Amino acid sequence: MATSTEPILILGGGLMGLAVAHQLARRGQAVLVLSRRRNEAAGFVAAGMLAPHAEGLSGALLQLGQASLALVPAWVTQIETDSGLSCGLRNCGIVVPFRTPEERDSYPTASWGTSLDRQGLQGEVPGIAATWQAGLLFTQDGQIDNRRQLMRALERACTRLGVQFQEGSEVQKLIKGPSGKLQGVRLVTAEGDALSLTCCQAVLAGGAWSGQLLPELPVFPVKGQMLSLQAPKGALERVVFGPGTYLVPREDGLLVVGATSEPEAGFGEGLTPNGQRSLQEGIGSLLPAASQWPPMERWWGFRPCTPDGGPLLGSSAIPGLWLATGHHRNGVLLAAITAELLCQQINPGSAENPESSEAALRLLNQFRWSRFQQA
Repeated sequence: MATSTEPILILGGGLMGLAVAHQLARRGQAVLVLSRRRNEAAGFVAAGMLAPHAEGLSGALLQLGQASLALVPAWVTQIETDSGLSCGLRNCGIVVPFRTPEERDSYPTASWGTSLDRQGLQGEVPGIAATWQAGLLFTQDGQIDNRRQLMRALERACTRLGVQFQEGSEVQKLIKGPSGKLQGVRLVTAEGDALSLTCCQAVLAGGAWSGQLLPELPVFPVKGQMLSLQAPKGALERVVFGPGTYLVPREDGLLVVGATSEPEAGFGEGLTPNGQRSLQEGIGSLLPAASQWPPMERWWGFRPCTPDGGPLLGSSAIPGLWLATGHHRNGVLLAAITAELLCQQINPGSAENPESSEAALRLLNQFRWSRFQQA
């Protein structure tokens, strides 16, 4: 495929920005990623669950999550091939515990899982608290080590494909022409210099900060605090997705624990005693023995949320500006489908066949930003 010489600007260097940049570069497009601080991106702080069924998603969001889950193996293979690094994909399955069989059977995605009684639940999650009497096992769900592996692999894959990065650049304004089309952006560099970059196309992938650049977007931050423990080898094989707390065992024995949900915190940084206490209580309520495992790390991040919990994908009110934001707690799951859908819109000839392009468009239309506009 011929390479386009005019770069598409990616506004945001987190998981969504890198995923879209990678796919565009694979299709021969020149790409420039503008990022204020990549290490503050949600992709570095999320637990990495691939869990459309364990999350109990429904409707169009479940359909989007299932479509992305189906793309993940090939997507990860591309990244690993292009980067030479592992992404840490684990098809470990996820267990959702319930207090009663009735709660289990009424779960939105119950038909997609295997029902577990108390004995079956103990077999899948040895040591689970006696509170939990039933469960669902979703063998099709899994995890990826986004924090330590996926993000680094994506960065290297992008670099090897010629993606350019401008770190420490804060985009402050979108420049529109007389017809309203995108003409460029104004930014401040890490050195404090103000400058303008011209472009015909850009992808807004600013996560929780997207609404600051385009205020008409209903994107707001929901803070989440997390921690990790060092578990005994083989202590936990399945991800445990409990109400309010989840346990994600990495292959090397690290156990990721998350996450608080603090919409009232805004962009307030830092750990809080209440947040950390709630995580410890969640650990004890699910797997009491884990309360004694040594803590390794504690961190926080900001989920980019929308009023209905679904992402904002596709075109925006500004011709030439594309949206890949608002993924709430499903960013890692939805990265593969987001990158594919956006690339098919930006470069319509990149779809493998017309039928897949039409199906992608139908799916994309359910997550347009305009769904929040008053009728």
